[in-house]
Amino acid sequence: MACYTTFMPTFPKNINTIQKKILNAGFKLYLVGGCVRDILQNKTPKDWDMTTGATPEEMLKLFPEAFYDNSFGTVGIPFKNSEETVVEITTFRTERGYDDSRHPTEVKWGKTIEEDLSRRDFTMNAIAIELGEKDKGENNQNFTLDALHFSLIDPYNGKQDIEDKLIRAVGDPDQRFKEDALRLMRAVRFAAQLGFQIEEKTLQAITNDASLLSKISGERIRDELMKLLTSDYPYEGIMLLKNTGLLHEILPELLEGIGVSQARPGRHHKDDVFTHNGLSLKHCPSTDPTVRFATLIHDVGKPRVATTDEDGYIIFHNHEIIGSRMAYDICDRLRFSKKQREKVFKLIRWHMFTVDEHITDSAVRRFIRRTGIENVKDMMDLRVGDRLGGGTQTAESWRLKLFKKRVEEQLAPAPFSINDLAIDGNDIMTELNMKPGPKIGEILQKLFEEVDEDLSKNTKEYLLQRIKKLQEQNQ
Repeated sequence: MACYTTFMPTFPKNINTIQKKILNAGFKLYLVGGCVRDILQNKTPKDWDMTTGATPEEMLKLFPEAFYDNSFGTVGIPFKNSEETVVEITTFRTERGYDDSRHPTEVKWGKTIEEDLSRRDFTMNAIAIELGEKDKGENNQNFTLDALHFSLIDPYNGKQDIEDKLIRAVGDPDQRFKEDALRLMRAVRFAAQLGFQIEEKTLQAITNDASLLSKISGERIRDELMKLLTSDYPYEGIMLLKNTGLLHEILPELLEGIGVSQARPGRHHKDDVFTHNGLSLKHCPSTDPTVRFATLIHDVGKPRVATTDEDGYIIFHNHEIIGSRMAYDICDRLRFSKKQREKVFKLIRWHMFTVDEHITDSAVRRFIRRTGIENVKDMMDLRVGDRLGGGTQTAESWRLKLFKKRVEEQLAPAPFSINDLAIDGNDIMTELNMKPGPKIGEILQKLFEEVDEDLSKNTKEYLLQRIKKLQEQNQ
């Protein structure tokens, strides 16, 4: 144990409340994990991870409103009108028997903080700050976290690794990854989030054990992948996944693009499909991980439709159709939400939209309708990534800028769905004396297609006259 003087953030009041109760009861309390790492980098933590020698049952006595319903010793303490809704504290523990490379078969409460730190993944996460008392006199029972001096428990030199920007496994890296194979992805994700390098032996162990990731559920892989894509270095993270063999376990479809040339006279594409997908992610201006994911796999269908034209040059007809179907299956495998799946599908299915300056207003509205109003900006961001990732020097061509302007002009007045028509099914049934049925929908669809070509026709008077003519034509 060593004493340090460093940045110490302002702590939430509920953390102070917990500290006082636990210390007054005679138990030790420590900050651990990510919040310690943040403090050592002069950052204010987003989450306050804490551990204590008190068992869950002992903590429930101190905090009657708390709850405990897991085998890992984590107690949730709810707070009202506070900075955090629930504060979680975990009892020191030891773990053994990771037969499935996912979960320990045996969990026991530990006796010391050193035992608890020994089971953690990386040295930068195996550091603890003891939350003790400040200026305690003989009868002083008031404790605070505002002290600038604190005790650091750092048995694996994690502080030095943080200073050196290194991710290093605690102890034997091969053993750490066999305990929980998700740690393979966590190492890469941390590298992308923090801008750190992975220590040589740890990196080699990741490469050796990459196939273990197949034992991890799609949900857990998705969560790590989305965190990586939210980071400041998503492209570098994806390349690290590729170079370690992890990408083969996560997105094998993406690797099909390696070596598939896109070169063609007069075209800006110079790289193979895989490289282009990666560079498109790198240059995508969106910070939304779902949009970044769609950008990463937007051309995933190209290798499966690749053929040559009469001149012997490679072509990828309908790659956006095949790619969108592949993307939907990928999202399903990784347990994306329905909303995320549909967004990724639409962005890939319609990413080949034309920005020709001669297209009609109706074509612009059709683009908006297909893409979805909520996805228009995201589609533009994907296009920027696609352009820059393909070798162009400018994010937006003059045609794309003009197209964006036309989209903005059409967003307000256009009838983007049948619901925007000046009449509805009830009007049709009343005017034509019809009963509910599929015929009503067919008439509305015909009216919509006509109005979409000429918005001035979207009046109740015109449409009522039009449905009478449609009925006459069908008689």
